[in-house]
Amino acid sequence: MNLTLFDVALGLIACGTAVWIGASMAKKQARAFSGQTSQDGNNHSHPSGLPPVTCVDYGDMRFLHLGSPAVQGSMKISQPFEIHLDYVQRMMGWLLLTNLDQVHRLRAMQLGLGAASLTKFCHTQLGMHTTAVELNPQVIATCRQSFHLPDNSATLQVLVGDAADAARDPQWHGKIDVLQVDLYDQDAERPVIDTEDFYNDCCQLLTAHGCMTVNLFGRASRYEESLKKIRAAFGPHAVWAFKPTAAGNSIVMACRTPRVFNKEALQTQAQAIEARWNLPATQWLKVLAPTQP
Repeated sequence: MNLTLFDVALGLIACGTAVWIGASMAKKQARAFSGQTSQDGNNHSHPSGLPPVTCVDYGDMRFLHLGSPAVQGSMKISQPFEIHLDYVQRMMGWLLLTNLDQVHRLRAMQLGLGAASLTKFCHTQLGMHTTAVELNPQVIATCRQSFHLPDNSATLQVLVGDAADAARDPQWHGKIDVLQVDLYDQDAERPVIDTEDFYNDCCQLLTAHGCMTVNLFGRASRYEESLKKIRAAFGPHAVWAFKPTAAGNSIVMACRTPRVFNKEALQTQAQAIEARWNLPATQWLKVLAPTQP
């Protein structure tokens, strides 16, 4: 291949541009995690010792961090009320098990707010009465400022609190139709709360036909041990699981009352979900199955 001086010049310009972009992004990330506010991000620290909350933009994506490079949530800026991550979409797998015409009458609770993707979707897209419990008040403030989380209202409550305390609180027992648990520390190495007692409390939150979805993820997590605790709390025939995503997130569904569904009914339900919302429900069926005790 013969290269002209013009070709060489274009190549040098392209390489220089790539280096400049990479350096700029690296500086932006470094500013974010050193506690400074970048042009595209916001940083909030908390005096109680909780990690600083940072959000940083890369193109059409906005990422939430808690004082470390670990991503705690994200949002497409052009589609702030859609769910775009595979594992977060799978946290909506309970839709396969419910009457879609009655979803707006159900009550959802999230333990752990993250970037508020589930809270926003349940509240704005599904019209559900929604409660979220988040330990770090600056996560809530950042979600309101930068992730389009609506203010509290008659049908939306975002509360500062500990998830374990909320699960034990009798005011919620038997009142939650959909419970979504996604609890991680700033390094996202393991679930923060992962005990049989906690899952027992989660079970008590649910109505008779309620369903919990939980994200099991992290280098230090022990999936089989977590699954054993969930089965002990809900019963061996009430737990379903998705195969891990490419990123390693394993989503488990547990029902207060065991249910039996045939493949044809699930396929019909999945198609109905896709017709109403931007969720890949028919793909879920390829990676979802009851767990074996």
